[in-house]
Formats: sequence, C-alpha cells, structure tokens
Amino acid sequence: MLNTPFLEYLEEAGFPPETIDVVLCTHHLDHVGWNTRLENGKWVPTFPNARYLFSRIEFEHTKNDNRLKGDETFSDSVQPIMDAGLGQLVEFDHHIADEVSLERSPGHTPGHCSIRISSEGHDAVVTGDMIHHAIQACAPDICSTFCFDEEQSRTTRRDFLTRCSDTGVLVLGTHFCDPTGVYIRPDGDGWRFETAETDTR
Repeated sequence: MLNTPFLEYLEEAGFPPETIDVVLCTHHLDHVGWNTRLENGKWVPTFPNARYLFSRIEFEHTKNDNRLKGDETFSDSVQPIMDAGLGQLVEFDHHIADEVSLERSPGHTPGHCSIRISSEGHDAVVTGDMIHHAIQACAPDICSTFCFDEEQSRTTRRDFLTRCSDTGVLVLGTHFCDPTGVYIRPDGDGWRFETAETDTR
C-alpha cells in the first residue's frame, strides 16, 4: 500500500510502464508490491506488456502461506498477474537472456531467488533478501527475523559469500544503505564489503 513516485522516475529514465517486458520477483512476501496498482477498486498489472517471472517453488509455497499476511500480499500482488495471463512459473536456473539469469538462494523464503547479471566479462548479483545488511558479511549467521528457515538462510549466505569472495562480482544489496553496490573480500574467519572506491565497510 505504498504510494511512491517510482513510475514517474522510471518514465523520466526513459521507461514508461508499457515498455517494460520482463519483471523478475526474487520472492513473494514483501518484494511484489509494485507488481500491481489499484485502478477503480481493482488490482491490475502495473506493467501490462510484461511477463512476470515467479519461482515455481515460491509460488506454490506463498499461495498457501498466511504468515506475515503473505496470503494478502499474494491476493493483491501475485494472483492478479496470474489472472491476467502475465505470470510465468520458472525454475531456479531460468535464463531470461544470455546476460540475465536466476540463482537459487533459499532460506529467507523457500523459493527465494537472486538475479545474476553478466555482461562484457563482468558479473553482478541482485541479492533480494538473501543478505540484508553489511554486518552479515562479518557475521553471516545473523538472520532477519523474517527468515522462513534460519539454518538454510545461514548456509545460503555463507555459500554465496565464499563463492563470490575476491571474484570481482558486484553485489547489489536490495536492502543495503549507500553504497548499495559492493565487493566481497575475505576478512579473517569471515568477509567484509568493499566499495568500488576501495572504502571498506
């Protein structure tokens, strides 16, 4: 129920809603709110010409989940997409294009995905809620209170930090405060984040 000018910002950047052709959802509980907008008392797709990609596992879990009002979120932000015929259920390893693919990152929710972007020899990962805060680099066992499976969240996070450490992968943290794009460096028994300007966090 947020009311922000994000559509105006998109349009100013040259992307009016009708030009968007793919929408990726990392998970359903709280990262789907802009999928739809309320018009004449009815929830309709925000991007009428887009395919909305949902993890099949996440979809099946969330449609039956009333934890944290997940059922309400599903009914106003996911089901209208399916009713409009714009939803597509995909597997964890789905490729949108050669440069953009989904990566399995369960724990925060059962079907949580991250998004990998590869271009001209460089890689970036949009983390969704796999990692929420910079402190989880040095203390990866700390979980959000909203994680569905804390043990799986810890395992996923440690695997990700190990795999991406010192590789040049740009980590785009959905919930990070500025800077939101960082690199992972080893630091003792854990890791730390480093900005492109080599400032450490």
